[in-house]
Amino acid sequence: MQNLEALTDVLAAAHRLGRVVARAAGSTTPAAQWRALSILEESGPLRLGALATAARVTQPGMTRLVDLMSSGGLVEKAPDPADARAVVIRITDAGRDARDDWFATVREVLAPRFANLTDDDWRAIHTTAALLSARTAELTNGAE
Repeated sequence: MQNLEALTDVLAAAHRLGRVVARAAGSTTPAAQWRALSILEESGPLRLGALATAARVTQPGMTRLVDLMSSGGLVEKAPDPADARAVVIRITDAGRDARDDWFATVREVLAPRFANLTDDDWRAIHTTAALLSARTAELTNGAE
């Protein structure tokens, strides 16, 4: 159980890290927007319900978020090739640029907080990131 507690510690720290960055950057953009854009970038176009599930947002909440992102040019709605009655949401080039800009801000905000880490510390972070990515790779298809 102690090993699994370390995973919950990592999850809590990651959430805290996100809040620290948003506060330091003065960002009022909902974290769900960055999650949704990242999911669309990794998974490709998704139906609204699948995107809502993957981003852990209610369907009505995702509808509002998609409308907001669509009006900002970050995503677009397109006919679902598998079902002409349905639509899929896809990230636009502007959405990719916004996501990339946010990640650059994240790095900029975090750089001073982590400037004094040792090479061993960085190796541990890289190893942790690789392990977490490998163990969650199946979740990038929107079918959580």
